[in-house]
Parts: sequence; C-alpha cells; structure tokens
Amino acid sequence: MEGIVTSLDPSPHAVQGTEAGHSAQPVHGAESTKQIPPAAVARLTIYLRALNTLLSDGVERVSSESLAEASGVSSSTLRKDLSYVGSYGTRGVGYEVQYLSRHISAALGLTHDWKVAIVGAGNLGKALARYGGFESRGFDVVAIFDADQMVVGNEVGWLRVSDSADMEAVLQRTGANMVVLALPAHAAQAVCDRVVAAGVHSILSFAPVMLQVPEGVNLRKVDMATELQILAYHAQRAQTPDQTA
Repeated sequence: MEGIVTSLDPSPHAVQGTEAGHSAQPVHGAESTKQIPPAAVARLTIYLRALNTLLSDGVERVSSESLAEASGVSSSTLRKDLSYVGSYGTRGVGYEVQYLSRHISAALGLTHDWKVAIVGAGNLGKALARYGGFESRGFDVVAIFDADQMVVGNEVGWLRVSDSADMEAVLQRTGANMVVLALPAHAAQAVCDRVVAAGVHSILSFAPVMLQVPEGVNLRKVDMATELQILAYHAQRAQTPDQTA
C-alpha cells in the first residue's frame, strides 16, 4: 500500500505503511512510551522555531502564555502538546528556553545525523540545495543529482551535481538517509523506486504525482499548486461579500 501524506492532509508526520490519521511513531526521550498525535507534531515544530528565536534574542525563560502567543495557539494547547514530550514547566516560572528547545529537538529526532540528497538540479532543486536554513535545523545536504549531462558536473553552492546514473553509489558513499525528489511527474516513480531499493526510506517529493511506496517507507508530498489553489479559495472568500446574511 502507498504510505503518503499530502499537503492537504492535516497529519504532519510521514506515514509508515499506515493510513493518514494514525498516531505518529513513539519518540525517544523522557516520554518515549507516549505517541504524539500528528497535529501535535506539527505544532512542536512551530514551538521549536519560536524557542530558537527567543534563544537568538538572549531570552532564558518564557511563560506558556508568551510561547503560545508567539506560536499562534492557546496556552492550554501548548501545555498539552509539551506534555507529550515530558515538559510541564514550572508554575510562576515558565519554561527554560534552551532546555525546552533541546527537549523538543530530541523528541522530533533532530539530534540525529540527517544527511539529505536532492534528485533534480533544476530551478527548484538548486534553490533547495542553496537554502541555508537546512543546516541550522540539523539537515546536511550532501548530494544533488541530475540526468542531464549538460548539468552534471556543475556546481550548486558547495556541491557538484552528480550523474543520476551513479545515484546508488553516491547515496552509499555520502551516507544519505533522506532524499528530496525535485522531479517532473514522469520521472518521479522510477527514481523513487531506485531510492527505496538503495535503502533510503525517508523521502520528500515535490513531484506533481502520487507515488507508490512499500510499507515501512516514509513519504511526504509537497504540492505547491494545491496550496496556491487553497489560498485562492480563501482569498476569493475574503473578497466576496457574505451572501448568507
């Protein structure tokens, strides 16, 4: 069966051979026996971003109310979400920013060594390879591939584009454990199959097609056209007077 999450799915976690909406896998840490609901996983990434901003501003402690406001959620939602990772704060004192940031990072698996390979050195692939935010969030882009011999060998940032024919060997040599597919629809499935066969089971796809992956493979699909369509719907609603009154 296909294990996939699309941008329309509220579940932020990659499905592992299960239907969207099931609980995420247990995280390891103080509360490793608990399963974090998918929606809470998504909010944890938002809390982490807010905490890292506070750290860069030199803030040492933050109240649940302030962190909730910075994250766009209610205080009760924030406290419940943080309870999944074993962080409850101290009444009247709040949360220690650095400790909570480390705790959430560990819960999300960001303390592991994540090495990312990008397949497709077109405009999107090159932009992703040059994005500096990956490294600061624990993701090391180690390779970029393309099948076009006019592109192979070109430099993208600090990387040199590898021939996709050599993908399996380069994935093994670099130790890549995540792959981003920045490919056209017609090429995506065959490349996805090769990635899985090479032993990489965490895949992020920008290809405008539904990919089939075996059980045990984590696949997320980013559909920017769909997101723009949703945005257009809400923009139209905002511009159209309410006819129900």
